[in-house]
Amino acid sequence: MTAPVITGGAPGAPGTPGTPGTPGIAGTRATLRRNFRRGVWRVLRRKPSRIVGVAILAMFAFMGIFGPLLYPARLPRDDNALYAAPSLAHPFGTDFEGTDVLALVVTGARYVLLTALVTAVITVAVGTAVGLFAGFRRGRWDSVLMRITDMKLTIPALPLLLVLSTVWKFTSALEMGLVLGLLGWGGVARAVRAQTLSLRERGFIEAARGLGLSGRHIVGRELLPSMAPFIAMNMLIAVTGAVYAQVGLFFLGVLPFDANNWGVMLNLAVFGGGALTTTTALPYMLAPLLAILLLTLGIVLVVDAMDEIFNPRLRED
Repeated sequence: MTAPVITGGAPGAPGTPGTPGTPGIAGTRATLRRNFRRGVWRVLRRKPSRIVGVAILAMFAFMGIFGPLLYPARLPRDDNALYAAPSLAHPFGTDFEGTDVLALVVTGARYVLLTALVTAVITVAVGTAVGLFAGFRRGRWDSVLMRITDMKLTIPALPLLLVLSTVWKFTSALEMGLVLGLLGWGGVARAVRAQTLSLRERGFIEAARGLGLSGRHIVGRELLPSMAPFIAMNMLIAVTGAVYAQVGLFFLGVLPFDANNWGVMLNLAVFGGGALTTTTALPYMLAPLLAILLLTLGIVLVVDAMDEIFNPRLRED
């Protein structure tokens, strides 16, 4: 076998690695990042609705971070404007205490969005770790972890939350997100395991094994980056599920009303204001529903864009 011939060049000559005439690894990465950003913008621009989705998510992120800072800690009340109709001063009217409904939606967004974010992070982190490990190792570890996952999927979440609510008040969004996250990782683990079983038989994984690379390197540098788009989309979907779960629990009165959020507003509007039987409290009920609808719409539009960004078969040239 003939040894490979390495052509050298004078320092600074074009084509010599590590010289000013060659972009090198850093230049290649910068080019890839630039091309990726251009591809993302091209995908978003192809359908203006996707830009709308990004704008909606940015608006809710701003609302959750800075929204409560725009209002005083204790929202003002007007005893002379109970269940006032929508107006310029109160775009969504007022509630049973004369408090502006829009202010309630904005200030209640932080609890809802922070809980959803914590839930999504825990759900995806635990589910991805379990699914990757089970799918890559297979054998006994796969059987044990999948049986645990199956047991987790059979546990009814609502009765368990009913029991927990008797001893745990869930006043913190972190506590709520922790519980919902630990109850919701089973489906992600199953999906990630299926993806791992498919990817581990691909040529680049076989090549990595042939080079003697460690399992940690293969999982962290080969498998995980390949599944990053799939994991990111699952995280956005988990945010939607967490919003529905917590709002539904507060709406049903399962959890105490120690924090202002959209679920509490729905409960008070329906069961306290009779929004389903009279139009007096109807704006009070519609405001949080509109917020949930917009958030869901934004996530759906962004997931649609991500699907085309990371799946070359869906791209339209």
